[in-house]
Amino acid sequence: MIDSVGSLIAGPWIYAVVAVSILLDVFLPVLPSGVLVITAATAVATAAPLAPGTPSLLALTLCAATASVLGDLVAYRLAWRGGARLDRAIARSRRLTTAQERLGAALARGGGALVVIARFAPAGRSVVSLGAGAARRRVRDFLPWSALAGLAWAAYSVGLGYFGGQWLGATWFGLAVSLLALFLAGTLAVYVIRRPAPARAPVA
Repeated sequence: MIDSVGSLIAGPWIYAVVAVSILLDVFLPVLPSGVLVITAATAVATAAPLAPGTPSLLALTLCAATASVLGDLVAYRLAWRGGARLDRAIARSRRLTTAQERLGAALARGGGALVVIARFAPAGRSVVSLGAGAARRRVRDFLPWSALAGLAWAAYSVGLGYFGGQWLGATWFGLAVSLLALFLAGTLAVYVIRRPAPARAPVA
């Protein structure tokens, strides 16, 4: 995989491949967009300095972050317009219902850290984006947190690939270590999301 992506980064196609993968994985979370971003960054880290056509890590990060936000907005708008049918589908899913309730509470308090945390969890981005749209949350409440989530996820993924490539080289072991770090971040995000909210003290 590393060799294949390494040959691909010789042209601008890597940006299109990364963008399309991230755009679609809000609807198909099985797509390995994180794997692709890490592998591309690893290939960049191990490419010859100033090699013709080698993409910029900054451009790769911005491309991934922008695609993440656009995918979130598409899912958000589709859920917003989904109507009664989508509402019934969400009501049948405990996962979506819980996410919708927790997201609503978080945004109502003026905070959206849940949106950022969920971006690292498997399928968390899909659940949160659809939940925000179905709950008719204002876009100005959702969009800034989606942008922060996309940038944080993109920077983390690109950083894993780059530093993994710098320290361990373009090897399967180096890629595995970077992917393990991404997996651990996702596991931690799932734990935080599923952790019960602290009970409020009774009012005297």
